[in-house]
Amino acid sequence: MWTMAELRTRNESPARTTRQAPLHSHLNLSAATNFQTAGSTERRRTSVTRDSKSHPRVSLPLSGCTIKPNGAGGAVGSLWKFPLSRREVRASGTRRPDHRGRGCLEGPGQRKWGPSSSEDSVSSRGNMSEGVGTFRMVPEEEQELRCQLERLTTKDHGPVFGRCSQLPQHTLQKAKDELNEREETREEVVRELQELVREQAATGEELAQAVAERVQGRDSAFFLRFIRARKFDVGRAYELLRGYVHFRLQYPELFDSLSLEAIRCTIEAGYPGVLPSRDKYGRVVMLFNIENWDCEEITFDEILQAYCFILEKLLENEETQINGFCIIENFKGFTMQQAAGLRPSDLRKMVDMLQDSFPARFKAIHFIHQPWYFTTTYNVVKPFLKSKLLQRVFVHGDDLSGFFQEIDENILPADFGGSLPKYDGKVIAEQLFGPRTQAEDTAF
Repeated sequence: MWTMAELRTRNESPARTTRQAPLHSHLNLSAATNFQTAGSTERRRTSVTRDSKSHPRVSLPLSGCTIKPNGAGGAVGSLWKFPLSRREVRASGTRRPDHRGRGCLEGPGQRKWGPSSSEDSVSSRGNMSEGVGTFRMVPEEEQELRCQLERLTTKDHGPVFGRCSQLPQHTLQKAKDELNEREETREEVVRELQELVREQAATGEELAQAVAERVQGRDSAFFLRFIRARKFDVGRAYELLRGYVHFRLQYPELFDSLSLEAIRCTIEAGYPGVLPSRDKYGRVVMLFNIENWDCEEITFDEILQAYCFILEKLLENEETQINGFCIIENFKGFTMQQAAGLRPSDLRKMVDMLQDSFPARFKAIHFIHQPWYFTTTYNVVKPFLKSKLLQRVFVHGDDLSGFFQEIDENILPADFGGSLPKYDGKVIAEQLFGPRTQAEDTAF
């Protein structure tokens, strides 16, 4: 119990210090009473004004709101809380966003974002006492493109099959924001990767020499796939290239003595399937319906061969390199006999294909209609999954409400809960291989 004297002392004590905003004291922030929030439908941006001392006054964005200055001082520009490239980070002292895409402003004298020790050092362009910040002004056109990225539909993207003749502007902006891609530095980064391949091969290491041999004669577009998949980090792109070659050396049965006719037959059977339209995020949607799969008629290796063939083919498209893939696995009708026939070595091979073996961005894997004993199979796979991919696995069961929030019904076939006719693998095989001749139809 408190005594009266203690209560008086407690009531008279200063209020607890409120939590500081994520900007440091050298930025002259407007008082909380000078802000007002607008509806979440407006564009979210950060207004910049200058006070009488010519110091930047920055309004902090709240989640789902637009914050506007309500005091004196005219707005002189706006800043989007979106990422800059690593080069711009080093040049301007501006903090890049975290992994969820959220960003904040950072001026001189503060630690920069980045994993390396050099990027974690204190900027030498200014100090806290100077009160001067450096900010990048984002053109209105970029702001509009970023707004467009938040309300895309399936009709806003290019075709799935064939090379991309011209990337949509919003996809170029996505590459800039998510992958740190800049047109003016693209060729330079490709040359850096090519030079790194030569340097590593000169060390005499067996895998490094195999990488150099595998990429010999490849054009810049081939290297660019790996650079995009690792967000223009040359070192990580080279490691992915090593994984790409190592996977082929580790599992030669998936690549040696391939029969294109056998692969075509596997794809015609729907193992796997590919939707002819991208989803609203621009991703290629791959399907697998396990219900009618007979492992004696079509082996697990034959399915993986078809997967590898499709990935190589579709990754020729630049829009797919940027937007990535979404995989939907329909386990309706999955039998205990099928579960017992899946060997751990086969499942490990499948996981290795999805992780660090292709220059592909696997953005989501959805399991639907799985029976209770699916857990046994999944628990075999789970230890092999890295945390990043594990976070992108979604197990829905028969409740597809969350699934349909991500994937539109109007692009899905009926056997996956959509409004389109049942999936036909022969249509997709024609897109990949071309139409069959009459003689081939007669023979098969």
